[in-house]
Amino acid sequence: MKKIPLVGYSSKLSGRPGDRIDFMVSSELDRDYCAQLFRSISADPNPNGMGIVEQCCDKFFPKRNFQSRQQNFHPGSYGLTNTSVQIEVMSSVRLSALIYPTLRCSNEQSILEYGRFGIALDVQGSVVLRVDETIVRSTHPVELRRWYRVEGYIGISGEMSLTLERVDGSQPASKVLKNSMSVGKLDQIAEVTIAARLSDSSIINYFNGKIESPQISKDGYTLASWDFSKDISSMTVPGDECPDLKLINAPTRAVTGTLWDASEMNWQHKPDHYAAIAFHQDDIYDFGWQSDFSFVIPENMPSGVYVMRISLGAFYDAMPFFVCPKLGQPTAKACVLVSTFTYSIYGNHARPDYEPSWLKRMNDWNAYPNNPAVFSDYGLSTYNNHPDGTGICHASHKRPLFNLRPGYLTFGQAECSGLRHFQADSHLISWLHAKDISYDIVTDEELHNDGVVAISGYDAVITGSHPEYHTTETLDALTNYRDKGGALHYLGGNGFYWRIARHKDDPSLLEIRRAEDGLRAWASEPGEYYNAFDGAYGGLWRRSGRAPQQLVGIGFTAQGTFDGMPYHRVCRNPKFDWVFEGIDDELIGDFGFSGNGAAGFELDRMDIKLDAGHDITVLAQSFATGSKFILVPEEQLTHLTNLSGGPEEDVMRADMVYFETPSGGKVFSVGSITFCGSLPWNNFENNVSRLLLNVLSRSIGDH
Repeated sequence: MKKIPLVGYSSKLSGRPGDRIDFMVSSELDRDYCAQLFRSISADPNPNGMGIVEQCCDKFFPKRNFQSRQQNFHPGSYGLTNTSVQIEVMSSVRLSALIYPTLRCSNEQSILEYGRFGIALDVQGSVVLRVDETIVRSTHPVELRRWYRVEGYIGISGEMSLTLERVDGSQPASKVLKNSMSVGKLDQIAEVTIAARLSDSSIINYFNGKIESPQISKDGYTLASWDFSKDISSMTVPGDECPDLKLINAPTRAVTGTLWDASEMNWQHKPDHYAAIAFHQDDIYDFGWQSDFSFVIPENMPSGVYVMRISLGAFYDAMPFFVCPKLGQPTAKACVLVSTFTYSIYGNHARPDYEPSWLKRMNDWNAYPNNPAVFSDYGLSTYNNHPDGTGICHASHKRPLFNLRPGYLTFGQAECSGLRHFQADSHLISWLHAKDISYDIVTDEELHNDGVVAISGYDAVITGSHPEYHTTETLDALTNYRDKGGALHYLGGNGFYWRIARHKDDPSLLEIRRAEDGLRAWASEPGEYYNAFDGAYGGLWRRSGRAPQQLVGIGFTAQGTFDGMPYHRVCRNPKFDWVFEGIDDELIGDFGFSGNGAAGFELDRMDIKLDAGHDITVLAQSFATGSKFILVPEEQLTHLTNLSGGPEEDVMRADMVYFETPSGGKVFSVGSITFCGSLPWNNFENNVSRLLLNVLSRSIGDH
């Protein structure tokens, strides 16, 4: 396992005055490291722009040294009983389970382990029954992605047998017998592990695939068994008159089992069809490190973006967090909604186009040095796959997230800054500072927990470049804010797109199911479209009847390379001249640090079939050029037709729009991920900057 010399993470991504944030750090070095707090203004390391700009905050957290210590982490999901299981054997012990293996490994993969006894897959894919060092092996390996029933028998006289059969009956059952005089007395007391092996207090031999109905019997009756169709939304499986099974590192539930026959797609209707759990050797969502130091947010600390930096010599890490005002006590007219759910979902996205050649730019720009494509053992994102090819559907911030760092480059080969998410959103933050516009921060966390109260009282709510992932609660809060007269400013693209769920026992654990359609990094398996965490239908919000157009007037329509284009002004109605005040140009945003243009990468457009009847004015548009863009799947019908009914090139565009609701709410949407990247251009003196200043000033009453 390749480790980073100095790295950490925080217990929370956001908080209010009085809240405590713990910082967990692991150092491979033998000296004290230094911790220092800064306020983040710009996280873009591009030397052609502002570069990274941070303000020292020693008055809130005096610079301090802490003792280095190593903290380990252990990828791999498994089940472990919360207490030991005791057994006194008169005649025999049986271990059995249903398995659906998905990967060959260079090590053994444990299925069911109980002290001296175990069933596992060996490196060739054969099933083995083990008693201490004595084994029985199946005569042939299992096929991947097929269901098997395995059963191991151990008698007190030394007889052992292993039975293996295909659940679908396509192959005859095979049985292997062996007599051993070395098994000895079978009585024992031990914990039971599923999908891994407990060896000398360490967990090894993780299983990749699905397991169903693990069971231990003795002397002809069941001693311990677990029905995985029970409490599917939980990370604990109740035992059938035996200890409960705690699920470690969040294996995937609500997956199809042996009984699934496509007669039901919702696990809540036929849970016995979903009596399996999928385990993976790389699952990890909470490192579980101990806290090295804490920070309690002071009462007088301004709302904003902050970074706790740790350093020792040439090694460093930087852990961002967001300070919000007290609930119901805004300190500014404008509120920036920070998309921490989206940050977590993308956390440690190892891009397939990563190249070591990126290191030169990273060194030249003094950019953040660590990339998840290099340090994949730290857990990847829901935009990556497990080693068996299945999509990663869980995410959490309770681990180091390299792409949530100031100076991280998403596109190391880009001709521009090559930023997304946190770093790209800092273009907006730096613009607010440059224009001396006071603002508060509220994140998805507060919006989900507190609803519309979290943003009530603000004249304007402003999103960043990519508010893609949302819960029912966050969408409801934004809709209520707008419909109660608030001014919502959507400054990105591909927003309000995917539905996610939070785990009831650990809200930092997020779930995404990539169902049916949408521009996807992977596709959920048939029958696995419903979230395990809350039972809701997963996938696009559009598929659940809440298209982004209903909230902000526009929705995702096209994706391209990380290239930007200018907008063309199309609105000539004098009623909207205030939007373009001080702007004489026909082209708006033919420049920028994100894709070299204000309209690029992912584009949104209006659609009267989806916008709930808003009276929308299109202010400006940008049409995709050349062959660099594609229409998103949910808009396509055939290779010749799409849902618009017109030419494909007509709907691959960004629409900048404005509308008001009957209750006095206002919405301004730009329809492009790269819009905010144009704000800092020419030291913030440009037509994109002026246009946003015109719109926001009107919303907050400064115009």
